[in-house]
Amino acid sequence: MGNDMYSVEQVADLLDLHVRTVRGYIRSGRLRAVRIGKQYRIAPADLDALLGRPQPPPAAVTTLEVTSIVQLDGVDRAAADRLSTLVLAGVNTHRSGAAPLRVQTVHDEERQRMKIVLIGDARETAQVLHLLDAVLTDGNGLLAGEAHGG
Repeated sequence: MGNDMYSVEQVADLLDLHVRTVRGYIRSGRLRAVRIGKQYRIAPADLDALLGRPQPPPAAVTTLEVTSIVQLDGVDRAAADRLSTLVLAGVNTHRSGAAPLRVQTVHDEERQRMKIVLIGDARETAQVLHLLDAVLTDGNGLLAGEAHGG
């Protein structure tokens, strides 16, 4: 039957029990079932629990999420806008199937300081950090000769 739900009659046949006995198990809470209309349906896992069969362990879900804050000093508004556009374009054009990378950029005009906050998949975060490193250290003038820090 695979992952299909069992009817009361099917469970009774499988266990060589009377249908009334299976219904009694359901009413007493010994066997979990879902009522659909006027009929009960039993999930294979609930039948296994009644029979004392070991349940397979839940699949391990391993997620790795990182939060990175990049601080750049000596950045004027125009350079901050260019960097924001670059980072957002890089994030939005690259999809590896992981959850989307969340990006927040903040510019403090008074201190001439920009912060870029990246939250998400470690690999995607690393790619954005490599992009920033390449742009800021190649002497291309994205920041027009301003100091970069971090």
